[in-house]
Amino acid sequence: MRDDLKTDSTIPFNTTIPFTWPAVRKGVLASLAYVPGYLVFGAAVGTLAAQKGLSLGEAVLMSTIVCAAAAQMVALELWTSDWTLAHILAVAGVTAMVNARFILSGASLRPWLSPMRAGFVYPVLGVLTDGAWAASIRYHADGGRDFGFFFGSTVFLWLAWSLASVPGYLLGALVHDPKAYALDLIVPLMFTATVTPILARTGKYLAFVVAGGVAFAASVLLPGYWFIVIGALAGAAAGAFAPVRP
Repeated sequence: MRDDLKTDSTIPFNTTIPFTWPAVRKGVLASLAYVPGYLVFGAAVGTLAAQKGLSLGEAVLMSTIVCAAAAQMVALELWTSDWTLAHILAVAGVTAMVNARFILSGASLRPWLSPMRAGFVYPVLGVLTDGAWAASIRYHADGGRDFGFFFGSTVFLWLAWSLASVPGYLLGALVHDPKAYALDLIVPLMFTATVTPILARTGKYLAFVVAGGVAFAASVLLPGYWFIVIGALAGAAAGAFAPVRP
């Protein structure tokens, strides 16, 4: 039995999956590596928010509610001072499209979290980030099953991203062009660093290659951000039918 499950601090809301405070702490510690990237990308988001005329409070509120760096960047690029219903629907649609990857992220967590009470697990899933997903997937693959790890990692990174909006907004006002400092590359670089240990453990390199190739082709052939959904689905299909490494 894992050491983090040998504790009397289990919260008895579920008899199948434990929730312990040591596991919450472990989830927080496992997520600390993502904080510097959040702070740097927060500067890029803060720059756009300041340029678009958002107040500091509005920028923080956006990060707290949306909680998705890539989607916020895209939404801010489409931001306007003259809002119409069509423009609102367009921004909402693009944001949903960019965040559609979390449908697959949530599905990958279902085998672990499905016994949980919906009223407890869904609010946490609502603020899931890529970093928390990666940390939790690795934890579960290594034999962990304590919900406290997922809770600690997810809630901690959600709060970290929300608070990163403050220095990001203030410092971002000094950075007039995020691309000049390669801040726009933070998200893809973080995604690459996140997926590398997962690929090394599972050996499903074909899924990564197919997802990247199809996404690139779709970005060239199709307008908008359809390449995110199409690439993710293609990679998932390739991973599902790829031979399992012994």
